Amino acid sequence: MIDGIPVMQSPPEPVRDFYESKSALSLYMRQAVEVPLLTVAEENTLAARIKKGDSVAREHMIRANLRLVVKIAKDYDGLGMPLLDLINEGNIGLMKGVERFDPSKGGKLSTYSSWWIKQSIKRALANQSKTIRLPVHLVDKISKMRRAAMELQELFGREATDEEIADEMDAPLRKVRLWRRASLRTSSLDESLGDEDSSKLGDVVADESCQTPYESLESRTTHSLLQSTLHILDAREMTILRERFALDGGKEKTLDEIGQKFGVTRERIRQVQNIALAKLRKKIESFEAVQDPGEVADGVS
Repeated sequence: MIDGIPVMQSPPEPVRDFYESKSALSLYMRQAVEVPLLTVAEENTLAARIKKGDSVAREHMIRANLRLVVKIAKDYDGLGMPLLDLINEGNIGLMKGVERFDPSKGGKLSTYSSWWIKQSIKRALANQSKTIRLPVHLVDKISKMRRAAMELQELFGREATDEEIADEMDAPLRKVRLWRRASLRTSSLDESLGDEDSSKLGDVVADESCQTPYESLESRTTHSLLQSTLHILDAREMTILRERFALDGGKEKTLDEIGQKFGVTRERIRQVQNIALAKLRKKIESFEAVQDPGEVADGVS
């Protein structure tokens, strides 16, 4: 006991023998919840003893916050490291947070340690010895996208669409789609990201300010293909797509912005957008078998 606070003396049982098993995470979670969450007063008591070099108090404070590490680590799952590895890296950050925590400066340990946990996980993802090393800034964007998606799902009671996530993050729809595809676990920069187009992970990791000659040609080809098929839409559908996806250049507009222009709800704009996209998709099916961008451009010019 430390001033009335129960302390577990023995460390958690190792889980590495079960590493490839789903039971490993369950085992870890059972051990993580064995120590009750701390009150502010208990945090202050333990922090004072940690300052004096009390290793037992340090261990107890760490154990009482293992659930926080798991919660944060789940936001980064699927980015190239197993969840248990992410948790282990997060635990390193938690240890640093516990050692540096000073309750006299205000705030709770969970708030203070969250920064250290996230930094440790993001650095591990960026420096992992894998074929793919996602830049720290990209890892951060993907995490924020997932957090926004979870919050919207709780709000709507259903999975949020990419458009809704883009609006929530105040980010271009194209970026959200790229971040979502980048979050897929891949083993090569040349491997497809698995969406309806042929994007590669290298497209996302590479410097976004630089466009290769092939990308430039592909961009012009896609624009030409779209322009050649827009005539099948009515005036409202055409305007909505042009503004939603910035087909005439400029900035992509949100559903709300377009809805205000037409005096209707964002949901109505979404419906019209999806109807228009379905028409275009059917129209351009005949072009899908063409692989060479130059041939496509010639065929629709």
